[in-house]
Amino acid sequence: MRNILIGGLAASVLAFGQANADEQTLKIGTVAGPETEVMQVAADIAEREYGLNVEITEFTDYVTPNAALADGSLDANAYQHEPYMQSMVEDRGYDFAIAGRTFVYPIGAYSEKYDSIEELPDGATIALPNDPSNEGRSLILLHNEGLITLDDPENLEATPLNVVENPHDFEFREIEAAQLPRVLPDVDMAFINNTFAQPAGLTLDDALLKEGAESPYVNIIAIRSEDKDKESIQQLVDAYQSDEVEAKAKELFGAQAVPGWK
Repeated sequence: MRNILIGGLAASVLAFGQANADEQTLKIGTVAGPETEVMQVAADIAEREYGLNVEITEFTDYVTPNAALADGSLDANAYQHEPYMQSMVEDRGYDFAIAGRTFVYPIGAYSEKYDSIEELPDGATIALPNDPSNEGRSLILLHNEGLITLDDPENLEATPLNVVENPHDFEFREIEAAQLPRVLPDVDMAFINNTFAQPAGLTLDDALLKEGAESPYVNIIAIRSEDKDKESIQQLVDAYQSDEVEAKAKELFGAQAVPGWK
């Protein structure tokens, strides 16, 4: 009987220890590139300050990190802005919430053939990211510049089908965001997110068009709604919204990363 009691107690202690370890481990998804380096700084702070073990998984597309969050493979992801998350929620029925804000990474339109937007010729081929909100984001920039007219310039999910006036006869090509730097030599202009522009050696100083710091597209840390009150999630957010993380982003992106929590 004594051995049974001791064995049961040991099993309970082990189970408690495992549960505690699970609470102190967070699996975070990022898109491969410099934003992962920024998250690593936050992970180091979270371990130092709160004893959290943050495991980072890198992805190369914008769809899989949300699928992994929804199925429980991840506890959070940090790569998308709110309009994109909301489009995925509406599209796929995900039950997500925003744990905290990270940075605004303004999108830019780049060209290897022209030095200014005024040089862009009629009939130019323009590459757009094919994910719902970033495509709309690009078209809204063109609308605001007076180059096209959209039926609803506040529609964050606009596509070329929503272009009602195209006086310059632009041809639009919808391409996966990660591939845009590769196709840049083959088109006249391409809208490229900073996630993929920076590793390709492009900066906003090179852009023919770019968003300003007032952009509503602030990146976020997304979680499942059921986890919004978890202490470890809030600790991760606190670690991310720190001076050290801001300094790392400034080192990697310069003025191209604007803190979204200030």
